[in-house]
Amino acid sequence: MPTYRYTAISKKGEYVSGEEVAKDEHELAQGLREKGYILTQTLPQGARRQGFQLPSLFSFIFGVSLEEKLMFMRNLKVMVAAGIALPKTLETLSSQARSKKLRVALEEMRKRVLQGQQLSETMASYPAIFPELFSNMLRAGEESGTLEVVLSQLTLQLEREHDLRSKLQGALIYPAVIIAAMFGIGILMLILVVPNLAATFEDLQVPLPATTRMVIAFADFLKTFWYLAIFLAVGITGAAYQGLRTKTGKNLLDTVLLKIPIAGPIIKKVNTAFFARTMSSLIGAGIPMVRSLEVTATVLQNVHFRRVLLEGVEAMRKGVKLSEVLEQYSNLYPVVVVQMVEVGEETGQTSDLLAKLADFFEEEVSNATKNLASVIEPVLMLVIGAAVGFFAISMLQPMYAMLGSL
Repeated sequence: MPTYRYTAISKKGEYVSGEEVAKDEHELAQGLREKGYILTQTLPQGARRQGFQLPSLFSFIFGVSLEEKLMFMRNLKVMVAAGIALPKTLETLSSQARSKKLRVALEEMRKRVLQGQQLSETMASYPAIFPELFSNMLRAGEESGTLEVVLSQLTLQLEREHDLRSKLQGALIYPAVIIAAMFGIGILMLILVVPNLAATFEDLQVPLPATTRMVIAFADFLKTFWYLAIFLAVGITGAAYQGLRTKTGKNLLDTVLLKIPIAGPIIKKVNTAFFARTMSSLIGAGIPMVRSLEVTATVLQNVHFRRVLLEGVEAMRKGVKLSEVLEQYSNLYPVVVVQMVEVGEETGQTSDLLAKLADFFEEEVSNATKNLASVIEPVLMLVIGAAVGFFAISMLQPMYAMLGSL
């Protein structure tokens, strides 16, 4: 069993730290609870505590990471289950937060809780940090007296979302590194190699084809006006980023991504998994179906999936079943989703069936990302081969012409 380094707090508010052998974090927390301590932070032995971090430096500007939200929710669940007063819990979690934005929010939330506000009310005041999903589920837990259960559901939701995003990011690292290396080497060739070859062609007065002249002109531009090239690259990137954040740009991007052979099926599975997991958590917390759909629509990233749920909200208010709405969009939601939702509506077990659907599609995404590198690799090789071939033909063709004239 692994050895954990931990930090815990006693019921008197005293902090302790040490090492403990445990099967997992849950067993560690249970053992410490029996000794009168509440687990606040863990780290497997051999792992290094993170000091200065770039995300922490800019977190106040760019927001709070999903990983930090997950750690916050885990610790909140443990401390609430241990019976620690909510203001003291928020004070402790605020002192541990790496993100300045989260730390400031938790400090303000503690003050408002001391004034008599509910935790869900205080969270709703920070939608940039805590999604609508958080405040709605917590409100349901507070009203029904099942706050600890709701916190467990939220923690599971964030854990699955974190795992899913980590797998997708891991699958994209390889192609990103290859493409970055290709651009880097290409720029170095244009700046260091092409000018020398261009000078040789000029001295020998070799007639140059159009492709060679284009490569040489681009290399001269990069070497002479490098600062302008950087400005243009940053400007184009910024303009594209801002354009994709608009409603039209986002709609266009999501439409194109769904039509890409490799990316489209994965995006559909990811959005379906998020839909099923979020709906299961909300319905399980006792939130009405219509309100659950509204909240879930804010979680999904693809505008087409989001639009279906918003249409479902309007349809359900008129008495139409959710399964009937989803059935009209079989190009987005698979038939198995429609069937499971229909069975859930008939049996009253919608939450349980959606949880099983979420497990299924999360596993599908996991399998797809495992094979993604092997699928992308030949495509990358073709792209790199085409780029290298174009460069080689452009620069070697004049040489062959010169040798042929001798």
